[in-house]
Amino acid sequence: MKVLVIGGGGREHALAWKIAQSPRVEKVFVAPGNPGTAAEAKCRNVPIGATNVAELVAFAADNAIDLTVVGPEAPLVEGVVDTFRDAKLPIFGPTRQAAQLEGSKAFAKDFMERHGIPTAKYRVFDTAAPAIDFVHEHGAPVVVKADGLAAGKGVIVAQSIDEAEAAIRDIFGGQFGAAGARVVVESFLEGEEASFIVMVDGEHVLPMASSQDHKARDEGDRGPNTGGMGAYSPAPVLDDTMIARVMETVIEPTVEGMALDGLPYTGFLYAGLMIGADGEPQVLEFNCRFGDPETQPVLMRLDSDLVDLLEAGVEGRLDQVSAQWTPKASVGVVLASAGYPESSSKGDVITGLDDLPAGVKAFHAGTAEKDGNIVTNGGRVLCITALGETVEAAQQAAYAGVDKVKFEGGFCRRDIGWRAIGRD
Repeated sequence: MKVLVIGGGGREHALAWKIAQSPRVEKVFVAPGNPGTAAEAKCRNVPIGATNVAELVAFAADNAIDLTVVGPEAPLVEGVVDTFRDAKLPIFGPTRQAAQLEGSKAFAKDFMERHGIPTAKYRVFDTAAPAIDFVHEHGAPVVVKADGLAAGKGVIVAQSIDEAEAAIRDIFGGQFGAAGARVVVESFLEGEEASFIVMVDGEHVLPMASSQDHKARDEGDRGPNTGGMGAYSPAPVLDDTMIARVMETVIEPTVEGMALDGLPYTGFLYAGLMIGADGEPQVLEFNCRFGDPETQPVLMRLDSDLVDLLEAGVEGRLDQVSAQWTPKASVGVVLASAGYPESSSKGDVITGLDDLPAGVKAFHAGTAEKDGNIVTNGGRVLCITALGETVEAAQQAAYAGVDKVKFEGGFCRRDIGWRAIGRD
């Protein structure tokens, strides 16, 4: 069979790499892909942008694509799934209206309130003045969010009223473009963050392995918020008891609530969680796709054929399949370019990719090919990922790979997985 993966980042490299391992798959097309996907067995890049829905549909129809998987959020919010379905082309992902769970933070918060899904208290504002007044009443710390898609950067955890004011003015001032037409201000939640990602077919749910992302740029979870500086799997905070609790209080009510609202959900569903000291999970955000960089370490642990799971998701059969995971842990470390997340350096030659230790995988995110070299082409450049018997062993293996790779101004966090290791 032939599979199309939409997107060109690290998540899509991991999806294409895993899908290509299926003996059922003859060819994986990646649109637009990156130099990493271009080098994978069975994979071929297609020069079509991830949000160019008309060309993607035409390509899938012309090339008799048997299954399409959507990586990033932007094409989902644009309605790529609706268009593919109208053309009778199998695709795994949520419809445009269902993708509002990620595409609009106000929609998501209102949905959670309506269906009794635990989340922080919040208010939505269309202009800056009342939002600033609310912050003065509420006090700090407080969380300020641009309503729309902002590439993982539209969330500011303000430790002071001044910082919250500045964030509100920046968002309404156009820092995030159309994503900043509205602002959500919500209470700051304390605890430990975790990522819980599931597959949904409209009715049934298949959980993926647990993981934990590291959003802050610097060690010890300090510095500005990013799209993610690394992740590991499994996350000890999501033990079997907690997973059952999350399924009961978050995932099942979400799937049932979306169906009740006339927006049945299909695709990957990502609940970004805060696990409080009382052991109760609350939802920080929903994403309508596999996380990045969580996809890389999670898929490295998947023993099942991903294509079988994706087909079951498209056909409403997720209750008839199961996902098998290696008991090993995995850690993925993001190598970022100079200036990230405020800016990024492009065109710097990357060396060492051919010198990685055995078993260590470099998933490409912000890379390009120029004059025969792999060069930087974005903020998050690579995710160096490895397995190990424990999180600590996987961390050591991943950093052994990180230390082989060099480019001008490149940096990473040196503590990915620290919470899990600290529990040992």
